[in-house]
Amino acid sequence: MAAPLAKAVRPSRAGTPRPSASRLKRNQRGAAALFIVPFFVLFAAVMAAPIIYAVWMSLFQEHASSGLGFGGTERAFAGFANFTNALSDQGFRESFLHIAVYCTLYIPVMIGAALGLALLVDSAVARARKFFQLALFLPHAVPGLIASILWIYLYTPGLSPVLDWIGALGGSWNFFSDDHVLSSMVNLTAWQWIGYNMVIFYAALQAVPRELVEAAVVDGAGAIRTALQIKVPMIASAVVMTVLFTCVGAIQLFTEPKLFNQRGTSSVDTEWSPTLFIWKAGFVQHDYGLAAAASLMLAALGVLLSYVVTKLGNRWKSA
Repeated sequence: MAAPLAKAVRPSRAGTPRPSASRLKRNQRGAAALFIVPFFVLFAAVMAAPIIYAVWMSLFQEHASSGLGFGGTERAFAGFANFTNALSDQGFRESFLHIAVYCTLYIPVMIGAALGLALLVDSAVARARKFFQLALFLPHAVPGLIASILWIYLYTPGLSPVLDWIGALGGSWNFFSDDHVLSSMVNLTAWQWIGYNMVIFYAALQAVPRELVEAAVVDGAGAIRTALQIKVPMIASAVVMTVLFTCVGAIQLFTEPKLFNQRGTSSVDTEWSPTLFIWKAGFVQHDYGLAAAASLMLAALGVLLSYVVTKLGNRWKSA
């Protein structure tokens, strides 16, 4: 009996017993579980459970239990009918086309401006870098709904000082016209996200070895050439990551087109974006099965888009 006891509890140099290795491992596992379990509980509550419920809702349809509808509604199993109904809906298909056109203008403007500002702040001639980082980031701190309302005010004739300035110069502009509504929407969202992505790019630029930049300067490279041929390739992974998040976020566009629609813009209807289509199906038409099916397809598209952009980014980076 003495030998196993000696192995389980070994005296330390000071003469006090020391816990065994198995007991230390149990304590470490318990401490790790204490930090990990709350995450999985929260993940199951706010992510897994809603997805499972949406899948269940997408398989059913509600119909009037009587011909006149006075008997209430009854839920019937529909299989994949809600998915086929969403895909056959012209408004749902056109909403993705609207987002594609929006991205062709929004992503180059936002990514290009954020990258240019980050390179400018990182340049040797920049002064008061902390001030400009904070000033450029502040628009992102404004909630999206509040920012949209502010820009709607700036777009409204009779209220907007911007339109007054344009009129004083002899010009005219209608931010809500069919020809300008897309650029107005891009301006609104880019204003809010340029500073945020500029901070990401600037943080990535801090990891660029200064020796490479100094060597390029010694070789006679100017500031623009150094930025384009040294700095930008070194932060390509950050640029790819930002484009990925921008694409995934663009397909979830809701607040901006909703406000433009309420403002009366004819080209922005209640099915302009996929999220608007889902909102209309669920909260206006009360077709929760169709809304759930459209939501799942939108989520699947986001996952597929993330995979494709990541693969293309890795291939371009390794080329």
